[in-house]
Amino acid sequence: MTTAPWRDPALPAAARVDDLLSRMTLQEKTAQLYGVWVGAATDGEGVAPHQHDMTADYDFAELITHGLGQLTRSFGTAPVDPALGARALARAQRRITEAGRFGIPAVAHEECLAGFTAWQATAYPVPLAWGATFDPPLVEEMARRIGEDLRSVGVHQGLAPVLDVVRDPRWGRVEETVGEDPYLTGTIATAYVRGLESAGVVATLKHFAGYASSAGARNLAPVRAGVREFADITLPPFEMALREGGARSVMAAYNETDGVPASADPALLTELLREQWGFTGTVVADYFGVDFLQTLHRVAGTPAEAAHAALAAGLDVELPTLKCYGEPLLEAVRAGEVPEELVDRAARRVLLQKCELGLLDENWTPEPPTTPIDLDSPANRALARRLAEESVVLLDNPDGVLPLPPDTRIAVVGPRAADALAMLGCYSFPSHVLTHHPEVPMGIEIPTVLESLRVELPDAKVTFAEGCGVSDPDTAGFEEAVARTSEADVCLAVLGDRAGLFGRGTSGEGCDVTDLRLPGVQAELLDALVATGVPVVLVLLTGRPYALGRWHGRLAAVVQAFFPGEEGGPAVAGVLSGRVNPSGRLPVSVPRVAGGQPWTYLQPPLGLAGEVSNLDPTPLYAFGHGGSYTSFAWENPTAPAAEIGTDGSYDVSVTVRNTGDRAGAEVVQLYLHDPVASVTRPDVRLIGYQRVELEAGEARRVTFRFHADLSGFTDRSGRRIVEPGVLELRLGTSSADVRHTARLNLTGPVRELGPDRKLRCEAEVSR
Repeated sequence: MTTAPWRDPALPAAARVDDLLSRMTLQEKTAQLYGVWVGAATDGEGVAPHQHDMTADYDFAELITHGLGQLTRSFGTAPVDPALGARALARAQRRITEAGRFGIPAVAHEECLAGFTAWQATAYPVPLAWGATFDPPLVEEMARRIGEDLRSVGVHQGLAPVLDVVRDPRWGRVEETVGEDPYLTGTIATAYVRGLESAGVVATLKHFAGYASSAGARNLAPVRAGVREFADITLPPFEMALREGGARSVMAAYNETDGVPASADPALLTELLREQWGFTGTVVADYFGVDFLQTLHRVAGTPAEAAHAALAAGLDVELPTLKCYGEPLLEAVRAGEVPEELVDRAARRVLLQKCELGLLDENWTPEPPTTPIDLDSPANRALARRLAEESVVLLDNPDGVLPLPPDTRIAVVGPRAADALAMLGCYSFPSHVLTHHPEVPMGIEIPTVLESLRVELPDAKVTFAEGCGVSDPDTAGFEEAVARTSEADVCLAVLGDRAGLFGRGTSGEGCDVTDLRLPGVQAELLDALVATGVPVVLVLLTGRPYALGRWHGRLAAVVQAFFPGEEGGPAVAGVLSGRVNPSGRLPVSVPRVAGGQPWTYLQPPLGLAGEVSNLDPTPLYAFGHGGSYTSFAWENPTAPAAEIGTDGSYDVSVTVRNTGDRAGAEVVQLYLHDPVASVTRPDVRLIGYQRVELEAGEARRVTFRFHADLSGFTDRSGRRIVEPGVLELRLGTSSADVRHTARLNLTGPVRELGPDRKLRCEAEVSR
């Protein structure tokens, strides 16, 4: 029997796909352009917005006779034993391959924002915690493990990472982001992409683009970002993750920008993404995003018009299920209303990716491994612990109350102290799905802060009072909390968020807030605890920063953890006991006041404090800030004034010495200040960083290789340029704490930057 060319792995993928397309009917081609969510809920309590009224009716057995593009969240919709789920997915793939003429399996995709969103899978810290580590290699290792777990059960594509840059911390999805800086976001997310792709799983960049810049911090609200803000803050992380990370998929965002929805924007999805950046992978819809063109944006009058607009823009795959790319698209093409060439273009991209994944090979098999499947292995948990430990930020410890003595009397108070879900973000399986299945156990072990502290300090006398709920208005528990505190040597106030979806939490998708005060009556509880006169250590387990100026100077210490995952309890307890030397740094600024000042550190001059307004937006704790139980000296900087061309480079070095009596980690940060430019620029912005692990007394030299490309920005005509003139390179421990400054004069002509420009500042650590 002669093998068809499209089945021949010796041929180039493009030749194979061209041969296959030539054999397919229109219906078989459109079938490659949508997913099916077999387990989608229709009761109004789904895990995606509008899931209850967007789920299409279809006969699965009939549908798959034409083929199928994707299978949606076989593991992430309801609790399923991983081994049974792998076998069920394999059975579904066999049905799909046996039903169609060509025997092409579907791409199986899952959420994997903070670990594989599946029952019994490791719940890692959320991306905001990754940002706090300033440790891309560690994030890459985590993503590789997530990818290996996905592959072990038959999943091909992961819907992560999120590259949205925080513009307003009131937005509910701040916990899903890496932080408020595009360089930190780009480098951390690129590391995640590398890890996931190294395991053979397609990484999906989201949300492309502008989603986090929504007006008023409301989910899906219009985006009114200017052209330069979009170009210089929103887009760079995506470009880095594509160019350096090799991501093979991009998810079109829900939002509209200046009246144009991303899912129907050819300038974004085709001209920029493909023609300028050279992207060759697949663009997928955010869930129901194609139909939203009709139902929410109202730029299409029918599902067929929505399909036409999305396909023409360059959106290849409708997810999570078929609504527009199914029968409406098929009928529109047959009627001559939609060019078949658009279907061919998208189908070619989908099939090329399936070819890369081996799904067109004759020897492909869906059979799961015979070895036991463990999605929460000891190695995974050890990595989750390390990430959590590196992510905890010591915001303040003015009198050295921390670490806690081993035999002290501790009153643990607060709604987050004894709740395992306090560790998890909204895209963890327990928070995302298990809330709909209260009869099902958690599936993974998640020690609480209270449990972990009792293990960490077995000789301490630990008492507990909840005090109040996370968002409840009831203050009835204050009396007991105050009583327990009054009997103690120190009080740990463990406060924060409850992750949820669409208003069912205080943080998470669709859980936006009007201001940055602590949820419920937690602020009043903290006031009552402080009023006892007992030293109070505030421990925050949150998905966003909250305003803390009300208690500045009144707290013994402040510890911040951003949903630190299943090992977050031991990590936080380790910091409190001193077993762990805190080394996290803030990926977002912590505000001083709660209302009216949605602010990030990337401000031009008029965004800073000044005499023209009585409102001071200066944060209480700056981006990049974080403390330690040891001390560091920054010595012998090589930062002389210099002159380089607008295409030149310059090395900045400093020696960091651990001058304390224990091992610790310092994060050396490099910022750029542009005193005069043709458009207003952020006062400072991060362009490089390096985490340095040091034993007591040890010193290392950190060298940054700055290139003039890193000073580039978008000018008034929309070009990305490097301008001649004076720059300052600032070495600091945060955006506000500068230790050394190098003054550079860029000489020569204005230089326009192309797609080959340098995106990162390389750093070298030497002895």
